[in-house]
Amino acid sequence: MDLHREAGLKNDTLLRALACQPTEYTPAWLMRQAGRYLPEYNATRARAGSFLKLVRTPALATEVTLQPLERFPLDAAILFSDILTVPDAMGLGLAFSEGEGPRFERPLRDETAIGKLAAPDPSAELGYVLDAVREARRALAGRVPLIGFSGSPFTLACYMVEGAGSDDWRTLKTMLHARPELLHRILEVNARAVTDYLNAQIEAGAQAVMIFDTWGGILSHEDYERFSLSYCRRIFEKLLRQREGSRVPSILFTK
Repeated sequence: MDLHREAGLKNDTLLRALACQPTEYTPAWLMRQAGRYLPEYNATRARAGSFLKLVRTPALATEVTLQPLERFPLDAAILFSDILTVPDAMGLGLAFSEGEGPRFERPLRDETAIGKLAAPDPSAELGYVLDAVREARRALAGRVPLIGFSGSPFTLACYMVEGAGSDDWRTLKTMLHARPELLHRILEVNARAVTDYLNAQIEAGAQAVMIFDTWGGILSHEDYERFSLSYCRRIFEKLLRQREGSRVPSILFTK
């Protein structure tokens, strides 16, 4: 029995491929599937007034999520959001400046701040993301599956410690080598937060979930095992595996 078709999904090619089942062709979706290369995205972004308002408004996030499907024969929609919603919900004060990218007003630089760090309640602090998942599922109406996502614990920590993007991640690497116990404390909280966040997305309707370890590649092989992969494993062990009678696949992307 094809559980995905039983659940009313018209195109389940991606989910079958992720389950290692035969498919008629190789399914496709795009990194940054919805974004500035689309004129319609830029129009919606202008209506929103800012990137954060676009992310935090479920109706607009849903609109952007579906835009690429009107242009291309894609096999999945990926939720329009941002990986930094999680540390923002932890109270670090996320801001986006035009031409500069994301920045945190209160980066984690000392033991006191790190000791106070706590995983957010997704339904309370990240409810707008879950509303966007639900609205996107309704709007898709079974056309293709919806992918939810999060940043990895390590990639989130890079921004949380550094305070912004970086060419060398010097502050993060200094903590890793000089005070590894502080970085592990951040990673432990992040792993709990990402687990809760992805499970909440699954409960809201995400049919597959993905962890973006965008900055895992800056680590040596040994450090990657210690500071990134081990925490991703913890998350995958605790993710929901079934929802709506279907298997929910999980994906790890490390750059």
